[in-house]
Amino acid sequence: MAKAPARTANSEPATPNRERPEQPTRYEASKEELLEFYHQMLLIRRFEEKAGQLYGLGLIGGFCHLYIGQEAVAVGLQSALQPGKDSVITGYRDHGHMLAYGIDPKVIMAELTGRAAGISRGKGGSMHMFSTEHKFFGGHGIVGAQVSLGAGLAFKHKYDEDGGVCLTYFGDGAANQGQVYETFNMAELWKLPIIFVIENNQYAMGTSVNRASAEDQLYKRGESFRIPGLQIDGMDVLACRAAAETALAWVRAGKGPIILEMKTYRYRGHSMSDPAKYRSRDEVQAMRDNSDPIEALKRELVAVGVTEAELKATEQAIRKLVNESADFAESTPEPAPAELYTDVLVEKY
Repeated sequence: MAKAPARTANSEPATPNRERPEQPTRYEASKEELLEFYHQMLLIRRFEEKAGQLYGLGLIGGFCHLYIGQEAVAVGLQSALQPGKDSVITGYRDHGHMLAYGIDPKVIMAELTGRAAGISRGKGGSMHMFSTEHKFFGGHGIVGAQVSLGAGLAFKHKYDEDGGVCLTYFGDGAANQGQVYETFNMAELWKLPIIFVIENNQYAMGTSVNRASAEDQLYKRGESFRIPGLQIDGMDVLACRAAAETALAWVRAGKGPIILEMKTYRYRGHSMSDPAKYRSRDEVQAMRDNSDPIEALKRELVAVGVTEAELKATEQAIRKLVNESADFAESTPEPAPAELYTDVLVEKY
């Protein structure tokens, strides 16, 4: 009888095939859902355009990172969450995520202009907005820092057995940060209820992903931690919603974390101060012409019988809401000087 080959110090038994989620099929939305997705994406687009105008007028200070072009990701994913149960955390490009979670555009715009009525009392500005009421936990300026905090939120969901899931966003640039991989390791070891969402808008702060990442297929980044990943068309709101359904089913079944790489594109520079000279105008225009998420959804709506008059009415209603938000943000008072000394420390645990 032949002897089994001796195992050396470096050999390991073969890794068994692991269960993996199926690639999601495009979500079949009702006419009402399509209209709601359109309303939310158009609200984000018009809100961000107005924020850009206010920044140009000097009414918004500091940094300001716009979400124009990426609207389908936040709307598609967050439409599948349960508000008040599931939590969301993101980086500094956060306005769209807040709007997609149903937060009042007036208090977001007031925060951008540094007013006392802002959602963080005018102290957070564009990058640092929170709403514990909505389980929205920022708004973080340090690249990748929110990923570890997202694992903490997921740990709390698991510890409290509340059934909640944490949706943790970060970008293709942050995907190269070390703390991301420490977080992957802990999240898989503890089977945390967390969905890691890589919003791959392809340019990070200004360098294309294939020039900055040895492995530019970012959905594979969890393989060494046994975290499965899916690559999704982030310019298609129905593909995004389908991805959310698949990921939530995986995580809620107790199978641990999952990675969603959302292939998307930002039309503006990294921030308002970025002239985006690292790509051509023709490239941006081609994306607008061929892959715009809002225009694609308009075609879906027309196909199910929504009229041009109805679409125009939606546009007018959203412009009115955004203009009212801007008027509110310009007219509401700034924080009193004494507010410099409040909210510095947590006084009650």
